[in-house]
Amino acid sequence: MSGKIESNKKVKKNKTTKAWITEHVNDAYVQRARAEGWRSRAAFKLIEIDDKDKLLKPGMTVVDLGSAPGSWSQVAARRIAPGGRLIALDLLPMEPVHGVQFIQGDFHDDSVLKALSDALDGRQVDLVLSDMAPNMSGIGMVDQARVMVLAELTLEFCALHLKPGGDMLVKVFQGDGFMELRKALQLQFDSLQMRKPAASRNRSAEIYLLARGKKA
Repeated sequence: MSGKIESNKKVKKNKTTKAWITEHVNDAYVQRARAEGWRSRAAFKLIEIDDKDKLLKPGMTVVDLGSAPGSWSQVAARRIAPGGRLIALDLLPMEPVHGVQFIQGDFHDDSVLKALSDALDGRQVDLVLSDMAPNMSGIGMVDQARVMVLAELTLEFCALHLKPGGDMLVKVFQGDGFMELRKALQLQFDSLQMRKPAASRNRSAEIYLLARGKKA
């Protein structure tokens, strides 16, 4: 009986994987990203938000957390040129992006945070971008908790390195801890908006919190 159950699980997983691949290949944003030279469809999430909210400006210092494979770094690096500086960080490797300094490591690790701080060399950050997401377990409560921990770590980083008046854009999932995070952001920033760009898949629970004007 157990062998039959395992076989059914494998069949279901294979069907789900094939359906995802088919959807991905036929996705308009995936096709457009390939045509325009972006590393992933996620580029269009940042493009839409920035076109609306005007976050990126020439000469800015920007930190891109959870940067791999690099599409947000591609967008940001182009929009803060000339004179901008972008430092990207991810647990996964990332192919070089022109004008971007990349640090590979775990954002939970103090030594990695020190490397990021050293790269800033005392410079305060104008904008923190975070598209970080944990490795998903498929267990809703566990995944939600991991997402919120990353968002809280991002907020702690902003407390140390984001300049007064600076902005933060962070990906979260709506669920346990979401309202508490919103309240914390409202205390530390002048304004807070939610963004759900068109390139976010409808079935995805992800949403972006845009916190603007860090309070002194």
